[in-house]
Amino acid sequence: MVEFKSLTAIVPFYNEEVYIEESLSRLINADLFSEIILVNNNSSDNSVRIVSKYLLDYSHITLIHAVEKEGKGYAVLEGIKQTTSTHVIVHDADLEYSPVDIKEMLEIAKMHPNDLILGSRIKGNKVRKNIYFYTYLINRLFSLLFSVMNFYKISDISSCYQINSTKSLLNMNLRENGFAMEVEILSKHIKTNNLVREVPISYSGRSYKEGKKIKLVDAIRIMTTMLRHSRLNIFFG
Repeated sequence: MVEFKSLTAIVPFYNEEVYIEESLSRLINADLFSEIILVNNNSSDNSVRIVSKYLLDYSHITLIHAVEKEGKGYAVLEGIKQTTSTHVIVHDADLEYSPVDIKEMLEIAKMHPNDLILGSRIKGNKVRKNIYFYTYLINRLFSLLFSVMNFYKISDISSCYQINSTKSLLNMNLRENGFAMEVEILSKHIKTNNLVREVPISYSGRSYKEGKKIKLVDAIRIMTTMLRHSRLNIFFG
């Protein structure tokens, strides 16, 4: 059994100079985190300079640098290894997610510290805008397939808002370096027989012109990760 004591926000970023300051300000103003760990995934723009000015004023903010540019999952895992909190949540630096939604997720995590608390962009009536048809369709299809292959209904498998226990994540031996990490975590968590509790969250998507980074190759990787870690395990044995 895991006891809830504290929550860390892990913020992986790569070339987010346009959004990173506002994203960090929102996390600070939410006042929900014992730590905020910023993970620079080898940015070449001004992102590091922008966030560095916060380090002196906020003792609970830490900046670490990923040794290699291996992808979002790699950066997140580097942050998980550094945290001192009992629980963590990943916050993308691109303003698509709102930290305001974490408060409700946090209350549920305190009551059910062994469960995974998932922020769903599908359930409920939260404000959602700039939803792009193809990414929405693929996510809905993949979520359906995931639910069938794991005998466990999940509405939104690619949401980055997951509150997990740090101990559980470290015991998962996570291997996915990219955007498929969320699916790997969900798959491995379900096999522990602990619950996934979904909480409706808001969402404001950005376009590829604005810097959205997930690509077709990531969708393929997510699919292969689903197959590899599913309870059916159809193709990978």
